[in-house]
Amino acid sequence: MTKNTALMLVGSMEFRRKDLNFAIRNLRSAIILGALLLALSVPAEAQQAKKVPRVGFLIAGHPPGEVPIKSLAQGLRQLGWIEDQTIAFEARFAEAKLERLPELAAELVRLNVDVIVVGSGAEHAAKQASRSIPIVFVSVGDPVSEGLVASLARPGGNITGMTRISPQLGGKRLELLKEAFPKVRRVAIFWNPTNPSSAAELGEGEVAAGLLGLKLQSLALRALKDADGAFEAAAKERPDALVLTKDPLIDALHFRVLDFVIGNKLPFMHTEETFVEAGGLMSYGPSSVDLYRRAAYFVDKILKGSKPADLPVQQPTKFEFVINLKTAKQIGLTIPPNVLVRADKVIR
Repeated sequence: MTKNTALMLVGSMEFRRKDLNFAIRNLRSAIILGALLLALSVPAEAQQAKKVPRVGFLIAGHPPGEVPIKSLAQGLRQLGWIEDQTIAFEARFAEAKLERLPELAAELVRLNVDVIVVGSGAEHAAKQASRSIPIVFVSVGDPVSEGLVASLARPGGNITGMTRISPQLGGKRLELLKEAFPKVRRVAIFWNPTNPSSAAELGEGEVAAGLLGLKLQSLALRALKDADGAFEAAAKERPDALVLTKDPLIDALHFRVLDFVIGNKLPFMHTEETFVEAGGLMSYGPSSVDLYRRAAYFVDKILKGSKPADLPVQQPTKFEFVINLKTAKQIGLTIPPNVLVRADKVIR
């Protein structure tokens, strides 16, 4: 072998070795890149497969306009949740048939929803149905005295939410009614003895009635079958006005109440604006729209890992006095200007 041939062979071997090293480096880079792409793709696939949390609704009545779902959904949208994409709802309405609440609550538990949101009158059924699924109540009068929470600051257990402090508002409703209609002397009041909040409102009303020179006629309803007797008693006593306490049974009688007061040309006061928008005359109390919208805060916190026991119960901050002038005209009543200017909302 000549010297030149040997040099060519060595050069060729050196070139092949560099070629091999280059190929190995390329292969190593490809493997690293593939591993990186695989690592990046796993979270995306996992995210796509992630279960969409479900919020259960348990409502004792069926408020006009389905305020609970719409208002809560709006609050959740403001917090970044999108209905049917990042969150879903399962709603159950008892339509004032309170005996159905345990069955409906158990159904939501079987569906294994992530949170149960309950309206007034449904909170105890939900709490009895589950000690583990987080529960957010809305529109409860006094959750401490009703045994729902240990305290407002430290609820304990699996339940927390929004209180409407309705009992403290019973006197204010009578005061506004008296101011709007000074000639009123006898006021019939619908209440439910089985609902602690409704009973507390009656007690508050009795105290306020004494101070305002009014006489209250108690009309108790424990079930829908009591409605006929309550309206007959009201017609017999011929009150000057009618006041309603906050209760699912009484809410369900809204349109019967309208027929009664319009037929007898009586002024009347409800507990929330929803019913005034549906033909009622006047209402004073916490905004139910605002309460359910703010309940989204609890749902958001719970779905992100917070425990209900650590989320203090919140009180309402928005109260509304609403007047429906269309209904006033239909009944033949005149609302004084000094009362109209105090209204937060006037329906004309």
